[in-house]
Amino acid sequence: METSPQDDERYMREALALAHEAWRAGEVPVGAVVVHEGEIVGRGYNAPISRSDPTGHAEIMALRDAARRLQNYRLTGCVLYVTLEPCAMCAGAIMHARLARVVYGARDPKTGACGSVVDLFAERQLNHHAEVTGGVLAEECGALLSAFFEERRRMQKEKRTDAH
Repeated sequence: METSPQDDERYMREALALAHEAWRAGEVPVGAVVVHEGEIVGRGYNAPISRSDPTGHAEIMALRDAARRLQNYRLTGCVLYVTLEPCAMCAGAIMHARLARVVYGARDPKTGACGSVVDLFAERQLNHHAEVTGGVLAEECGALLSAFFEERRRMQKEKRTDAH
């Protein structure tokens, strides 16, 4: 999938806008879009809490949306843009969907499956390998997550203070 760095940034900004929606919904702010032939065909943001769904990650939501729109569970030729490095569950879904490429923003040192903790896309025994590009708008993506968790910690501290 040939895209320019400008295209990557443009689509990542779309994913960032969805991450902001996740925050407004009380979810960890991660957003994702699926692009096919220059058009966004899938959108998603984190929603495991609101949907009571452990698979409700931004990537999964965007893949589901794209598959419905394209009427195919195989998303060959598509590119996924996501603000945070995919976890193992999402990497598995990406492989099963046969995406051509994954572009992520911030690294995830706790659950990242594109090299931070493990690199599932480098496992030769697995039957599909998407091209992976990391670090697109990494500072903005990481800053959004940091601000969210900082706000959460502050709110928890205020709750504890109010309880005394």
